[in-house]
Amino acid sequence: MNWNSFMNEHLTISPTGAGSLNDLKFAVKDVFEIKNYHSGAGNPDWLQTHHPAKHHAPVIVQLLDQGAHLKGTTHTDELMYSLNGENFHYGTPTNPRARDRIPGGSSSGSAVAVAAGLVDFALGTDTGGSVRIPSSYCGLFGIRPTHGLISTKGVIPLAASFDTVGWMTRNPKLLREVGEILIDQEEDLDDFKSFYFEKEAWSFVEGDTKEFLLKAIKTLEVLDTDCVSVNFSDEGLSTCAQLFRTIQGIEIWREHGAWINTVRPSFGPGVAERFAWASTLTVEELGHLNHKREELKRRLSGLLKTNGLLVIPTAPGEAPLLKLPVEDMEQYRTRAMQLTCIAGLTGFPQVTIPLMKKNGIPIGLSFIANQNQDIKLLKFIQRISSILTKGNVQVIMK
Repeated sequence: MNWNSFMNEHLTISPTGAGSLNDLKFAVKDVFEIKNYHSGAGNPDWLQTHHPAKHHAPVIVQLLDQGAHLKGTTHTDELMYSLNGENFHYGTPTNPRARDRIPGGSSSGSAVAVAAGLVDFALGTDTGGSVRIPSSYCGLFGIRPTHGLISTKGVIPLAASFDTVGWMTRNPKLLREVGEILIDQEEDLDDFKSFYFEKEAWSFVEGDTKEFLLKAIKTLEVLDTDCVSVNFSDEGLSTCAQLFRTIQGIEIWREHGAWINTVRPSFGPGVAERFAWASTLTVEELGHLNHKREELKRRLSGLLKTNGLLVIPTAPGEAPLLKLPVEDMEQYRTRAMQLTCIAGLTGFPQVTIPLMKKNGIPIGLSFIANQNQDIKLLKFIQRISSILTKGNVQVIMK
């Protein structure tokens, strides 16, 4: 079947070394520099007004050096400014776990390529949720690492203070193994002892979805962790999401405004409106907004310390159906960003675990650790995935 996951499925690059990724195949979102290749960022006008890369992005070099084969570039939402995965110019990659539903974006093609078994893992970028949301919708393990921990050199930017390189896999072991290559980090040996449940975040999921996720968490009682309900912010997640959205919008327009004003590119519905809104923001607001952002970061860091995890649903629910009206998709995106903004504003690492509901639709369960706890978190995810499976919770691992 043609899953429409690739922008260029014929692009192949052989390994430059040998290591823990020998014989594994990976794909990359069409925003990474690949020597002599022309990245398109999901928009034909971008493709026509930019030049081929002179070098590989450093993260690609690291993976090739460890024996991995690069097999193709994957579709993305236009300039990475969406969470839906529906591209006006190139179409929508087919969600292998739920073909009547969207795959999620903007790393849509990467998620679909992994979920369909076309590659073993794939790189994406995550600014506002673009690895975590498609991982949830397509039933994958996915990570947004600590901001700044992995080089974004050679990656088309969206909003620099939020941009991260993330990756998706079909099993937690490989998620960890890729992390141990890309992340240079001393591991904190202090185990995770506390689960903090963000009250408002858990109000977003209802009915059988909420019941299913809470049942899965109950299986983890064998870990003997403390469970506490908390609020990420006294002002609520809606205010936090607006804070994230405004800072992001200012940075996006500062990055791409001149190109948009010069080229007048064609954007699809939803994306066009977001860029138009970003153009109305003023950079003078940034200092005050970033001060609020730092307050939230300090608050969550003080709560989690080295042994706490914030536990939230990755997305507000199952992947939305295809071809919903733009207004409905924007409402769902707004709710999703109230969940994704937590790791975005703090810059903390978040990993999502893919669970399968009885109706066969995936849903993600997320764990957020304090900054620079990435390797420790990846090992923890591998451990609890086994516990969940033994507790008869269906974790998607193939």
